[in-house]
Amino acid sequence: MNAAPADQIRLLDVQDLDVRLQQLAHKRRSLPEHAEIESLTKDLTQLRDLLVAAQTEESDTAREQTKAEQDVDQVRQRASRDQQRLDSGAVTSPKDLENLQREIASLAKRQGDLEDVVLEIMERRESAQERAAELTGRVASVETKIDDATARRDAAFESLDGEAAAVTKEREVIAGSIPADLLKLYDKLRAQQGGIGAAKLYQRSCQGCRQELAITDINEIRAAAPDTVVRCENCRRILVRTSESGL
Repeated sequence: MNAAPADQIRLLDVQDLDVRLQQLAHKRRSLPEHAEIESLTKDLTQLRDLLVAAQTEESDTAREQTKAEQDVDQVRQRASRDQQRLDSGAVTSPKDLENLQREIASLAKRQGDLEDVVLEIMERRESAQERAAELTGRVASVETKIDDATARRDAAFESLDGEAAAVTKEREVIAGSIPADLLKLYDKLRAQQGGIGAAKLYQRSCQGCRQELAITDINEIRAAAPDTVVRCENCRRILVRTSESGL
């Protein structure tokens, strides 16, 4: 393949721009905010699970408290009715009076036990409420951190994408002035060779694979016409000759 030396030189400009685009893409993928957001999101998921558990516990204890208070109220009402019967004098049989007094005492003990249960449930409910309040605050804090990291990431995206757009436009202009067959070969090699399709021959070394060329290869390149597109025998990339090639 033949191409004017100036076109080959411009190929190096395209390569530099492609390298810059790769760097920008890598930087975009490697922003520290990505790991930060991922870590915070995991924390947020765990905190939300804990919050749901605390809220569920609070809800369950609220129902448990309501049921326990109803039990206390039922015992209290029954004890009140029995006390009214006792105070009314309607019960005259000594045995019935003894049974009634025994039942009132039993109900009083039962009421006391149930009230203790209510207090225990209230303590558990209060603990769950405090836990839920604490977790709500922690969730809000992590959400704020995620919003901040996301804003920083998006700002970095905007900057990087703007630079990438400018580089892409510059590449299009330069690539448009390069013969299609040369550019096609370059793009093919770039895809095969890790993003580097053309390299400068500098002091008899290929700047693509960083290998010094054998003397026989140097002699062949030295003998080649200026418009001949030469390739590195080591990596097969396009070698562009310049005044610094050492030929």
